[in-house]
This record gives sequence, C-alpha cells and structure tokens, in this order.
Amino acid sequence: MTGAEALAREAIRDTLARYTYGGDRGDLAMLAGAFAPDGVLETALWTLATPAGIADGLRLRTSSRGEPVGGVARLFSHHHVTPPLIRFDGTDAADVRCYFTVYSNAGADHAGVYVDRFVRVGDDWRIARRQVRVDWQSPQSVFPPLGARS
Repeated sequence: MTGAEALAREAIRDTLARYTYGGDRGDLAMLAGAFAPDGVLETALWTLATPAGIADGLRLRTSSRGEPVGGVARLFSHHHVTPPLIRFDGTDAADVRCYFTVYSNAGADHAGVYVDRFVRVGDDWRIARRQVRVDWQSPQSVFPPLGARS
C-alpha cells in the first residue's frame, strides 16, 4: 500500500464517520456534507440527490427526537458500522462496502449494508452514490418503514 492510498483510506473512513455521527445527532448538514456535489442517497423506497437535496429530503422523511413514528418516540439512535471494505478504482474513485446495525430506544432497530461509490473532491473523499440496503427492520422500529428485504 502506498502512502497516498493509506491517506485516501483514512479520508474515506473519516467521511463514513461524519455521515454516521451527523445522522445520529440529527446534524443533517454534517451528514449531507459527506456527499459529493452531485452525490446520491438511495434506498429501496426513495432517492435523493445533492447535499442540499439530501438534507432537505431527510428532514421531511425522518422524525426529530421525541416525535412519534408508529406510536413510538425516537429518543436516540446509534449506528454501528463495520470496518469498510475499500477497493480503489484508479486514484480518484473507490467502491466501499460496510455493514451497519442501528440501535435505538426500541433496542435493535434495523440492519443492512451500505454500498458506496466514493470520489475524490479536491483533497477530500466524498460519497458519489450510497445505496442503503436494509436487510431487517424491527416491528418496533422508531424509524419509518425502510424497505427491509426480509
């Protein structure tokens, strides 16, 4: 591994952390800042594009803390993400995968995999496309239906 590749891997991990912490803290600007200017966030139920569009779309699709979803208020959420599998495609793009499990005040809430395409934007690495694939969602989830596959 070259020094440049090691730095790119660390930058990708930092971007993954900013997305995760931004989401859990309700800081949609931080979460959306993880995306490239033309970045896309896709689930089984909807697709959002551009950082501003992603922040606005998530604001409309998710509840604030304490607001009920399906009769249960979300008091907290913690996304636990596995170490990413990073495969570089040249020097300016990478395919990245990692599993996630989300815990909330309802307990284990939902789980799945992030399938990402990262691109270099200046000196940083940003998400060009994120596919959120939800494999399972608890019937007691404090999140709206996410299109779980199981």
